[in-house]
Amino acid sequence: MEDLDKNIDIKINQISQKLKEIRLSKGYTSYETFAFENDLNRVQYWRIESGKNITLKTLIKVLDIHKISLGEFFKNL
Repeated sequence: MEDLDKNIDIKINQISQKLKEIRLSKGYTSYETFAFENDLNRVQYWRIESGKNITLKTLIKVLDIHKISLGEFFKNL
């Protein structure tokens, strides 16, 4: 069970890092600015990029903001 939990944590971290990379590639050096300009809760978005808390609903919303499909996002993960 510990191996499964560790694997899940690794995947969550990969998702969080990829979201951060996408934000940075779009020119948003601050997660706060990105959250504010896209009507996202600043603290919630910080948690997402930190791998602390992410829901599917929020992931889909962020990907919609970036105009990226789920398939594109998960293609290389």
